[in-house]
Amino acid sequence: MSLSDRLGAPARASSRLKIALAVDLYDWHARDLTAAFARAGAIAAPIRLAQCGFDTQRPSGLVVPGFGADLPDAVFVRAVGFGTFESVTLRLSVLHSLRDIGAPVLNSARTIELCVDKAATSFALARCGIPTPSTWTVQSEQAARQIVRREAGRGPLVLKPLFGAQGFGLKLIRRVEDLPPFEAVEGVYYLQRFVTGNRNGFRDIRLFVSQGEVIAAMTRHAKHWITNVKLGARPEWFEPDAAMIELALRSSAAVGADFAGVDIIEDAAGAPYVLEVNSMPGWRGLQKVAPFSIADRLVDHVLARIGGRAAETAG
Repeated sequence: MSLSDRLGAPARASSRLKIALAVDLYDWHARDLTAAFARAGAIAAPIRLAQCGFDTQRPSGLVVPGFGADLPDAVFVRAVGFGTFESVTLRLSVLHSLRDIGAPVLNSARTIELCVDKAATSFALARCGIPTPSTWTVQSEQAARQIVRREAGRGPLVLKPLFGAQGFGLKLIRRVEDLPPFEAVEGVYYLQRFVTGNRNGFRDIRLFVSQGEVIAAMTRHAKHWITNVKLGARPEWFEPDAAMIELALRSSAAVGADFAGVDIIEDAAGAPYVLEVNSMPGWRGLQKVAPFSIADRLVDHVLARIGGRAAETAG
């Protein structure tokens, strides 16, 4: 069945829970989640947030294709999708509104806003006292040059796209001349202290958090300092100790995430730093080394949360 067919198919009438699975493409992750919900006795109905909107003549005031006049029992957000500032704002408004009228949204629009904006993530982590590399975010090339002149003598900086993902667009900055022009960074320079590792080669650690529990973790080994699996890094199963688990849970809580991918790197002395918290994390690389279905764990937590909410409402 094609993507458009899957996304346009209405949720079947059933007494089973019906979960709206917000996706951009019906990819491996969407198929994995759909199968996991089915194994758990629930229905996952793929939707595109780009096809949702508002209709104040409806009882709910919202349009969620595939659900008619009903609302989903919950919304699991795998992707918001690319779009203009206006279209992405509308999609997030739909998620905010769904939560406001009682449909659980995982992750919430607020969490997505915090995590998709790396500057907001860094601020949230630092504000909660979580160790994270020193970070500067400015909106002029002159200000960025001043930061590099002041800080590069202590070691290189990493320039990241504010809304980037999967390791694309990262650049190591050792001197002012390494900075790209203002237009090339969409008007925002997000600079972060580069953390040198403590082993041969490069590696970082991805911990997958769900509902206050670390359900899986891996190290990502690479020959290059960008340690993303899609760019060739090698995943390896990792058993975190209690201190690292606590750090991942605190990081997830700092952005209010129901589930998250927390990226941690250790410096030459072995001290951990949280690089990012991803509110729409992939797990295909992690699944290759995990001894169980990560999607099953996620789905179990989603359904337990909905059940607990239903019980509280009934009580």
